Amino acid sequence: MTDRLLIARRELIVGAAGLALAPSAVLAGPPGKLAFAVFRNGTKVGEHHMSFSGGDDDRTITTDVALTVKVGPVPVYKYKHSAVEKWSGGKWASIETTTNGNGKVYKASGRQMGGHVQIAGPKGAVRGPADAVPLSHWNQATFGRPLFNQQEGQLLKVTTTKVKPGHWRIRGDAEIDDFYDAQGNWVALTGKLEDGSKLEYRRI
Repeated sequence: MTDRLLIARRELIVGAAGLALAPSAVLAGPPGKLAFAVFRNGTKVGEHHMSFSGGDDDRTITTDVALTVKVGPVPVYKYKHSAVEKWSGGKWASIETTTNGNGKVYKASGRQMGGHVQIAGPKGAVRGPADAVPLSHWNQATFGRPLFNQQEGQLLKVTTTKVKPGHWRIRGDAEIDDFYDAQGNWVALTGKLEDGSKLEYRRI
């Protein structure tokens, strides 16, 4: 659900294009950890955890998501997603992800190659623009750049709009609103899944 169970998080968690920002922009000094409870139509279905290590210029972000959707007491969909995202010299460098959706495991990756970003996923390899980055939500400074789905390894057709300070709207392949505090830290997310259900991230 970072993008198909979350969008629908087209599986929901993912975006691109709105405010022009420096390609190397990276949020300075995020907290060591971020954790969210994930809700679908008001019912908690799991949690999304992120940990940050390194300094402002060279940073590693580790993501772990675990979700279980039930009909009554019966689990009907289980989802796990893990990612390791790296920044070097203040610029995005790479991401490696593994996703398990109801027992189907697949991997995706993205890597900065200088003149382009090499993206790979279950559907094959894609050559992205040099300033493309994964939609991982924690760093609002990446909005306005080409974004790719870190779970599927595909470029996203989306627009990003700064509604007001601390509120970004993503529309297109995803329908998501991200929210940030005065320090720029990611604090909440709301979205609409492909089946029309409501997705919500609440900081814990």
